[in-house]
Amino acid sequence: MTHVLDNGRELSKNHEPGGKMTGSNEYKLNQGPEDSISAVKFSPSTGQFLLVSSWDCTVRLYDVAGNSMRIKYSHLAPVLDCAFYDPTHAWSGGLDTQLKTHDLNTDQDTIVGTHDAPIRCVEYCPEVNVMVTGSWDRSVRLWDPRTPCNAGTFTQPEKVYTLSVAGDRLIVGTAGRRVLVWDLRNMGYVQQRRESSLKYQTRAIRAFPNKQGYVLSSIEGRVAVEYLDPSQEMQKKKYAFKCHRLKENGIEQVYPVNAISFHGVHNTFATGGSDGFVNIWDPFNKKRLCQFHRYPTSIASLAFSNDGSTLAIASSYMQEQGDISHPEDTVFIRQVTDAETKPK
Repeated sequence: MTHVLDNGRELSKNHEPGGKMTGSNEYKLNQGPEDSISAVKFSPSTGQFLLVSSWDCTVRLYDVAGNSMRIKYSHLAPVLDCAFYDPTHAWSGGLDTQLKTHDLNTDQDTIVGTHDAPIRCVEYCPEVNVMVTGSWDRSVRLWDPRTPCNAGTFTQPEKVYTLSVAGDRLIVGTAGRRVLVWDLRNMGYVQQRRESSLKYQTRAIRAFPNKQGYVLSSIEGRVAVEYLDPSQEMQKKKYAFKCHRLKENGIEQVYPVNAISFHGVHNTFATGGSDGFVNIWDPFNKKRLCQFHRYPTSIASLAFSNDGSTLAIASSYMQEQGDISHPEDTVFIRQVTDAETKPK
């Protein structure tokens, strides 16, 4: 059975009304991308460095502490995702179908390989020491970052929209609302085939830091909390809830939930929607911990730093209403507190 959480009416004291754009705990990154932001990812070792990929065909490395851009490198077409392999190497892919790695010390590019269609997702799995890419060519490919070379291609039932690593398991969300769970140590077969418990297209999947499950969001203002253990007892715990919906002129507007990021310490998570809001959720007590002020446009990507003290928020129009004039694409860096992120 699916439990439905109410739309989190209990706002915390730090809720800021829409008018105030930034407080002392938040600032905009300088020299932001010049087109839609596709991903923000913090370094695995520090909250000081942030990768940002964009439709302006670049990947940028920022020193968040100094609010400065350190490095910018380019692809031949818009970049759809990026990831750190280690503190000094970035990986990225996008519409040019090329997977690149970039040495952030020497500012040198290497083209590692390609897919047969745009690369939508790039992730690193530390447990198995493998880079994972997912593509619209209906495949997941593994890459050995030490050589670097292709370590296998694995066919998926549909275009890959999103993926996330949970320990040595890989959770893949595809078109057609399919979810596949793979074992990265043995990719010979699919461990689990699932259908999304949400009725509409999957937008994002993120694994719990404790590796027990994942959170999935859809284009229709809903989020599902799922568990990997297939036992009936664990499957009873799964639930879904509505969020990122606004009453405007008496009509409920429903927005896509584009971004999910977990707090690595507390196992709580943030969601960002096309309504311009960021919410922090406590999945164990099934309630919303807080909501930040409304950002200028859609939230395209979110990333907590490794210690959970900082949240990078990409406020970036996602062409939901076609080519119209819109606020500039901006990355906000927000210092977050335990009051906002710790289960009550």
